[in-house]
Amino acid sequence: MHRLQTPRREGLTKPSPRLIDVRVGSATDGRVPISIAERSLSAGPFHWLALVAVAFAAILADQLTKQFVVTQLQFGESVDVAGPLSIHHVRNSGIAFGLFSTWASAVTLLTAIAVAWMVAYFARSGARHPVLPVALGLLIGGSAGNLVDRLRLGHVTDFLDLRYWPAFNLADTFIVIGVAILLTALISAERHPRRPPRLPRAS
Repeated sequence: MHRLQTPRREGLTKPSPRLIDVRVGSATDGRVPISIAERSLSAGPFHWLALVAVAFAAILADQLTKQFVVTQLQFGESVDVAGPLSIHHVRNSGIAFGLFSTWASAVTLLTAIAVAWMVAYFARSGARHPVLPVALGLLIGGSAGNLVDRLRLGHVTDFLDLRYWPAFNLADTFIVIGVAILLTALISAERHPRRPPRLPRAS
């Protein structure tokens, strides 16, 4: 008796070409998850909007406070506020807290390079961590605020004086806060690494 052969499904005999190969499942031993789909770490529109907003707010606050000090206090004049804090109108040609004040041109160039590098890094990795827009926004805003002073005046206006510490301004404060946020995020990520989401077992 001739035995009829059951035709195979068309999808097995003539598979359609696959344009994108995305596999989510388990390895042959059933224990190691496999995932070929990768999420882009580049900054998206929301990340750029957050970065620009934080940086703009930092620059605006820095420039307004400096302008207020320049118009209200003579150079070298100071006003006691509370405890060791005083508002002291001083000028600084170096980086934060008066460091490298004799290398004004080099400091200006390095600051511009640092700002450009931070923007480029954010473009590639802005989605890597949720605090990056805030931290880098403060760093970029603080650095740009002092850079504007150096390019426009040839020096930076400092006014926050704690007597036992070199005078500084809001831009310096934003830079320190931005670095602190980045370090805190890195330490937290090392202590509590993210676990990959559990995938359903293949039946």
